[in-house]
Amino acid sequence: MIEIQPPLDRAILVSAPVRGSYDEHHAHEHLDELERLTDTAGADVVGRVTQRIAKMSPKALIGPGKLVELTELVTAKDATLVIFDHELTPAQGKNLEHALDVRVMDRTELILDIFATRARTNEAKMQVELAQLKYLLPRLARMWTHLSRIRGGIGLRGPGETQIETDRRLIRRRISKLKNKLGDVERHRGVVRQGQRRRGVLRAALVGYTNAGKSSLLRAFSGADVLVENRLFATLDTVAREVFVPPAGKIRLIDTVGFIRKLPHDLVASFKATLEEATHADVLLHVIDASHPDWEEQVAVVDRALADLDLNGPRVVHVFNKMDRVCDRAAFESRARHQYEEAVFVAVTAPAIDELKRKFAALVNGTVARATRAAG
Repeated sequence: MIEIQPPLDRAILVSAPVRGSYDEHHAHEHLDELERLTDTAGADVVGRVTQRIAKMSPKALIGPGKLVELTELVTAKDATLVIFDHELTPAQGKNLEHALDVRVMDRTELILDIFATRARTNEAKMQVELAQLKYLLPRLARMWTHLSRIRGGIGLRGPGETQIETDRRLIRRRISKLKNKLGDVERHRGVVRQGQRRRGVLRAALVGYTNAGKSSLLRAFSGADVLVENRLFATLDTVAREVFVPPAGKIRLIDTVGFIRKLPHDLVASFKATLEEATHADVLLHVIDASHPDWEEQVAVVDRALADLDLNGPRVVHVFNKMDRVCDRAAFESRARHQYEEAVFVAVTAPAIDELKRKFAALVNGTVARATRAAG
């Protein structure tokens, strides 16, 4: 019988936090998240390696003793892939692949791979390709190492360098073309927004950590068929739906791509056209997974990302989602309200949808009232 499904990669995860950067609990949480990312990408995790280091080794990130341990684990587990929870330099990636004799990825490359498989619209595909090319450009030399291994490098060194330079020129040209196309998309969005402003449509953008439940909220509000999946980065493309909330009228709800810790800078820059929808929103609904033990850290990650994108203008309302999974709801709400006075607490279950809409209507009415007073 012919096997038509490609075999799953067997991955080993590696974390090497610098001493004092974060505690043991957060080190495990970071690796747990990396495992969820690996599962989303379609690989099986067969082992973990951790090491607290005084400083990152420029040669291989981790120390020589730990590298030996990792090499032995790769052999014992018959692993085909090693994923580091840190961004590797081109030299570190090359040295690690030579030492381990398996494919090596870092967190950035893993996230880019997930985005590439989940992008659906032409815009999202262009954004992901742009980020991938920016990541690839300084690492082209590493891609040629397999040729030198096979043929010893004799006769390939000159032409190899020439080909690398040719590839670099092609990549730079493609990057420039993608930037121009995404600039056209951004200008088109501006025209659409102006039309909506003239029609008096209020804009509310859903932002938050990945898998916090933004798409579930959009589906609950609008009743639209929106993909909802319990995986990281289930949706990448911006989805917008218009809902009627009396007495404010039509509200345009915008679901944006989720954030995550250590989100690649080039990826954020590439998705700027998409995230610009949040920039021009009248209100940001910061959706938070209340059931997550580290929700406060996730809030901080999103806040930093919003600050990096200069999203300080719109009013931000914190929406604590998945409250049905919180053990002591009263205590949680009391604690959260102490930090966020205007917090909203919801659970996207069938009986709660009407209550959810009433709360949103009150939120929108308050926003409209503030805007009216400001205009007066």
